Amino acid sequence: MSTPAEYYRSLPPVSKTYGVACLMTTSAYYLQLYDARNISLDYGPVFKSLQVWRLITNFFFLGSFSLPFAVRLIMIAKYGVSLERGPFDKRTADYVWMFIFGAFSLLVIAAVPFFWYPFMGISLVFMIVYVWSREFPNARINIYGVVSLKGFYLPWALLALDLIFGNPIKPDIVGMIAGHLYYFLTVLHPLAGGKFKFKTPLWVHKIVAYWGEGTQINAPVQSNPSAGIVFKGRSHRLGGTQATTKSTAEQNEGNASASSPQPQSQSKGIAFQGKSYRLNG
Repeated sequence: MSTPAEYYRSLPPVSKTYGVACLMTTSAYYLQLYDARNISLDYGPVFKSLQVWRLITNFFFLGSFSLPFAVRLIMIAKYGVSLERGPFDKRTADYVWMFIFGAFSLLVIAAVPFFWYPFMGISLVFMIVYVWSREFPNARINIYGVVSLKGFYLPWALLALDLIFGNPIKPDIVGMIAGHLYYFLTVLHPLAGGKFKFKTPLWVHKIVAYWGEGTQINAPVQSNPSAGIVFKGRSHRLGGTQATTKSTAEQNEGNASASSPQPQSQSKGIAFQGKSYRLNG
């Protein structure tokens, strides 16, 4: 059995980054380092006070530490990782684009007052679950060891559980809408013979290439070879000037010794002939 560190290192980059970001956001909230109202999705301050960070930060808050938070984090670790290792294997840029498109779609949907919710991260996680259910429709899922069903029905089962437990179901429904929109544009429409091709934009490929994590087959840009390197430049050993001076002096001394005539030794079979020097002498 692998250790927690080995399991963490084995996770694919996109799901790992998003999961850790959500965990750190909730941890900072638990430590009372910020007020959750300052990172929520509120279009009033966004347009009036230019608090544009709200358009991004609301996707990283999955609620305070609780059972629903743990379930959502497990969804990322299970279904998000399964997608990244399955249909999106060696397609890191496409997977990042799925997140970006999903977030943008949720922001547009949330502009309708009826669908608005202060934290759309829950909807983004539910979008991941919905896309997974369409990619793995025949996979067997066991819910709490009680109900076994096909993967295609997983989003509806989770929706029913949130309804039973008294959790808000609006984020789940909005996430399913965004997930179906993405799946329709990327899979269903092309299969139906549609001419519109929903491709990952070039700027997303450039971001992933600069990030240097994951792989993308047939990428239009090459990955950054210096990704992950903090400093580029020539390296110098500490005390290099003194060492160079000493080395130069020893080399000059050796040249002077080589130029002076030495008496020819009559002994044979000796591997080395010349003056000897004791180290640190």
